[in-house]
Amino acid sequence: MPIHDPTLDERDRAILRLLQQDGRLTNLELAAQINLSPSACLRRVKLLEERGLISRYVMLVDEKAAGLPGTAFVLVTLDQQGRAALDAFEAAIQGHAEVTECCLLAGTADYMVRVVYANAADFERIHTGILTQLPGVVRVQSTLALRTVKRTTALPV
Repeated sequence: MPIHDPTLDERDRAILRLLQQDGRLTNLELAAQINLSPSACLRRVKLLEERGLISRYVMLVDEKAAGLPGTAFVLVTLDQQGRAALDAFEAAIQGHAEVTECCLLAGTADYMVRVVYANAADFERIHTGILTQLPGVVRVQSTLALRTVKRTTALPV
């Protein structure tokens, strides 16, 4: 299901697709690929940025090449679900680079945390020294990924 925004035309969608594939494309390269003048292309990109559809540009590091071949998905349950407890947990988790994603859940657990690690000892350090020590944590349940089948940052456009 592509992004639902009736104000986007095919050129806007093409810009989004191409920049999701390669955020380092120059404006000249991008303009050539969508058959627009460089100035018209730049105007469209700036409008997409202003509207918030393009939120930022990043470089992705390969986890295995960086020595972090392990991925764990950890369900975290807090002792309370009040706003103060959630805010304290969310503020504390921000400071841990090993945590690459954290989502508030509806269900039996309060959060799902994606963690990257180097080896079993490193995961134990993260589990025992970080995750279980976060404010309000009463339970963590970890699932280790054996292999990543699909991982993308690109949205359907």
